[in-house]
Amino acid sequence: MIFYSSFANADDVSLVVALLDTNPFFWASAASSGQASSLTFPQFLEHVLAFFNSILLLHQMNQLVVIGTGTNSCEFIYDSSAMNSEYKKSKDSKASQEILTPSTILVQQLEDFIRRDQALSTNNNAAKNIHSLLSGSLSMALCYIQRILRGGPSHPQPRILCLQGSPDGPQQYVAVMNAIFSAQRSMVPIDSCIVGSQHSAFLQQASHITGGIYLKPQQPEGLFQFLAMVFATDLHTRRFLQLPRPTGVDFRASCFCHKKTIDMGYVCSVCLSIFCEHSKKCSTCE
Repeated sequence: MIFYSSFANADDVSLVVALLDTNPFFWASAASSGQASSLTFPQFLEHVLAFFNSILLLHQMNQLVVIGTGTNSCEFIYDSSAMNSEYKKSKDSKASQEILTPSTILVQQLEDFIRRDQALSTNNNAAKNIHSLLSGSLSMALCYIQRILRGGPSHPQPRILCLQGSPDGPQQYVAVMNAIFSAQRSMVPIDSCIVGSQHSAFLQQASHITGGIYLKPQQPEGLFQFLAMVFATDLHTRRFLQLPRPTGVDFRASCFCHKKTIDMGYVCSVCLSIFCEHSKKCSTCE
């Protein structure tokens, strides 16, 4: 058995920060669509849990962090580097003595997060917050990675994996692009796996700019095979593989005034803000 004294000697050690989309509006519409090709949330979770276990099995020093992306909040769901004792149950003494597997811990934390996220919804904003907070989860992932990178010269190779189903939220355009450019500067690739019916322009640009992989499986029922064959590979191994590349990238932007995706618009020559309508004064500069 080979033991690595430092991460610097192992180029295949990875830190995978997975962003898990838990948008109830998207998963409810997917379940009610009746299409054979669409996945329900329990089916999606089965594929994802098997993939997470495979990440941890590929290398004994691999690290996995899961961030839940809801419609009202984002939280850290699971961290493989944390001690198992932190996730022990306190209510049931018998259950607290059981050895909890990573899948059991993740499901328990995910259920608690979904319950808390739904509790934040009110009758007033339930109709507004139909998009997942992708910008918030990306920012949390980058902050966690920066903490690992600044911890010392020996660290795993970080990358972000977005498991997204809900459509893009145009009002998050600026925040998402800031996170993308921050990841590019930190040399952190953003991989994207789209399980919804629509492509994500945000994640297309994110994967293109940061050098990650963008994939929308044509057969969602085989999601685990796509995840294992494409996204389980570390950054060093990717140099020797012919991985899928997107045929095109949607570079359209969202206007700063109405938060809508536009093909043509007006750009401020000072701050580069984008507007869909002409104005004598820039609202951002003011």
